[in-house]
Amino acid sequence: MTIQDTKNLRKQVAPFEQSTTKESIWQIINTLGPFIILWYLTYISLSVSYWLALVPAVIAAGFLTRIFIIFHDCTHHSFFKSRRINRIVGTAMGVLTLFPFDQWGHEHSVHHATSGNLDKRGTGDIWTLTVDEYLAAPLRLRLAYRFYRNPLVMFGIGPIYVFLLKNRFNRKGARKKEKMNTYLTNVLIVVLVGLLCLAVGWQSVLLVQGSIFLISGSVGIWLFYVQHTFEDSYFEEDKEWEYVKAAVEGSSFYKLPKLMQFLTGNIGYHHVHHLSPRVPNYKLEEAHNNTLPLKNVPTITLATSVRSIRFRLWDEENKNFIGFKDLRYVAEKSVSAKVKSEI
Repeated sequence: MTIQDTKNLRKQVAPFEQSTTKESIWQIINTLGPFIILWYLTYISLSVSYWLALVPAVIAAGFLTRIFIIFHDCTHHSFFKSRRINRIVGTAMGVLTLFPFDQWGHEHSVHHATSGNLDKRGTGDIWTLTVDEYLAAPLRLRLAYRFYRNPLVMFGIGPIYVFLLKNRFNRKGARKKEKMNTYLTNVLIVVLVGLLCLAVGWQSVLLVQGSIFLISGSVGIWLFYVQHTFEDSYFEEDKEWEYVKAAVEGSSFYKLPKLMQFLTGNIGYHHVHHLSPRVPNYKLEEAHNNTLPLKNVPTITLATSVRSIRFRLWDEENKNFIGFKDLRYVAEKSVSAKVKSEI
C-alpha cells in the first residue's frame, strides 16, 4: 500500500466520521430500555428457576455488550459532537460496564496507536509472544504464557480479573483527572449495587448481574481477541509498521448474523474502526459498504473464527499465527533453513 493509497483510503472514510445526535440518542434508548426490562425479567424468573432466568440473562448480556460499545465510542469522542456529553454519557455507561472512562480511554488510545507493532506491545492489548521470544523464554515465563492463553483462563477468569479487579485501580503514572474519574466510577458502582441490593436482595443481584456480567464479559474479550488474532494478521517491527496497514490487515471484518451485529454494536467492522476511530458504531457498516478497498480486508465468520482459539504465537518468518502444536515443526524448519544457509 503506497502513501497515496493510504491517504486516499482515509479520505474515503472521512465522510462517515460525523456523529448524528438523533441516532446516538435513539441508540441509548433502544439499548438501555431493553437491558433494564431484561434485567427485571431475569430477576422475576429466578422465582421459577435459575435455568429459566438464564434465557433473558443471555439476551441481557448482549445488550450489556452493546452498552459497552456506546461507552467505547464515547471514549473516542465519536458518539456525540460534544466532548463534554461524550464524557458524561461515557462515564455513566462505564459504571454499568465496570470501566473507568479516562483509564480505559487512555489504554485504548495506546492500543490504536500501536496495534500490530511488535516493539510497542503491552498496553491495551492481548499478551502475544513471537515464536522466537517463546523459544528463548525461561520455563516460568512459558508456563505463565500458556496459562494466560488457555481459553478457560482468557474467557473465564479474564473478565473477572479485568472488570472487577484491574479496573478498580489507577494505572501507574495516571494524572489527577484520570484518578478522580476512576474513584468516581467506583463510588457510583458501589451506590448502584447497594441500591439494587436494598431493592431485590444481594442474592438476587449476585445471581442476575453476576450471570449477565460473566456472559457479557466473555463475549467482550472474545470479540477483542478474535478481531486481532486470526491466521494472517499483521505484526511488524516499528521501523516497518504502518498505521493504515495495521488497521486494514491486522483488524478483521467479523461478519456476524444481523441480530449479533446489532447486539455487538457493529464492532465486527473492526477494520473500519481502526482505520478511523472517529466513525460512530452506527456508521461503520455504511463506511465499509461504500469504501471499495475495504471489501478485500480479512473476513471471518462465526464458523471460521473458532479456529482462532488455537492461535497462540506469532511466526515472524511466515507472517502468521500458529498454535503450540505447530511450534516444533516451525522450530525444526527454521533450524534446517539456517543450517542450509550456512552451508
